[in-house]
Amino acid sequence: ACLAPRPNAYNSYGMQDSENRPFDADNHYYEALDAFTRHLDPSWGPRTLQWAEINGRQYNVLGGKVSRAVVNPTFDPVASPGVLKDYFRGNPNGDNPLELLKARDRIKDEYRNRDARLLTMDSHGLEKIWLFPTLGMVYEEELRTDPEAVAVLFRAFNRWVEEDWGFNYQNRIFAAPYITLADLDFAISELEWALDKGARTIVMRPAAPTTLLGRRSPTDTQFDPFWARVNEAGITVVVHAGDAGYSANGYATDGFSSNFSNSVPQPIKMLQLERPIEDFLASLITDQLFHRFPNLRIASVENGAGFLRGLFHRLDALGHKMSGWFPEDPIETFRRHIWINPFWEDNVHELLELMGPERVIFGSDWPHIEGMPVPLDYLEELTGLEQKVVDLVTRENTAELNELRPS
Repeated sequence: ACLAPRPNAYNSYGMQDSENRPFDADNHYYEALDAFTRHLDPSWGPRTLQWAEINGRQYNVLGGKVSRAVVNPTFDPVASPGVLKDYFRGNPNGDNPLELLKARDRIKDEYRNRDARLLTMDSHGLEKIWLFPTLGMVYEEELRTDPEAVAVLFRAFNRWVEEDWGFNYQNRIFAAPYITLADLDFAISELEWALDKGARTIVMRPAAPTTLLGRRSPTDTQFDPFWARVNEAGITVVVHAGDAGYSANGYATDGFSSNFSNSVPQPIKMLQLERPIEDFLASLITDQLFHRFPNLRIASVENGAGFLRGLFHRLDALGHKMSGWFPEDPIETFRRHIWINPFWEDNVHELLELMGPERVIFGSDWPHIEGMPVPLDYLEELTGLEQKVVDLVTRENTAELNELRPS
């Protein structure tokens, strides 16, 4: 039961011309019920993840606490892809998003089965996809006070990812293992395992990890052995939106699921959605990570791009104020090492101006509710661009990042 693509959705991408079909840099699966437990020693359950039934509904229990990060972690039923598209476009119909989310469908094969997903990709006109977690992007924060448990849980989770999806399935589906710096030994060993298994990317959340010694910047020199191995292998690090654990500092209720808690909107949190990625990427520049490891490539996925102009303005000012600190213009460092996947509703023309066409990548967020109903609906946002720019954004840039570039 795949969504049929719009007849005019392909622009120059013919269904038979597979070499020229787009490479979607942001697809997701809905985790199987045993995604975190299939390869987990049951004795670790109380410190990591268990299932519990409460009032007839299934919930994940993380570190002994019920998680309400998502309404239904079984994803059966689940809301349709892109059901909030118009809402994020500016809500022209004045819809209540909670009402839009009430309509749900039974889980589809393509959300959990890679062969069914290939058929859906064909119907969508896609040649290749990067594939990322759903629950997996929010669970590190809920276990942050127990870094050892974080490492144990995600080691088990990554075995499920590799088993059910594969890090390179038929050279079309490229799922990413989840890496956390909360435990350095885990990060290094998991990276080596993933490389041995053929991973083309690794994924982490935009956050300062919480280690046994407390929160640390991802650029802290204690993590240099990890970054050195990434640098040597030339694998792309995807920093994907997730629960970054950011505090609203009293201006709103904290927590990943609280934007519409009890049907009460929290607009200040909606305004600050891009704070985590701005801080994360800024730290990489200001702490000179790319000058220590010049072969690093970072792809920011599903974090938006609205922050970029303001960040560049501040980096320019800082570069002049601290001219002896930066080996070169910090904006040029940013443009050389970082690729940006904007929110689909962002002004892609402005982003192209700021980053250049070689550093912008297309991602649909399919099948999530805030993404595109059909991935190539995004081509409408590229209207007026030269075809060579469209090709870079929709295919060539991600294809380049998908290849290892050993130092």
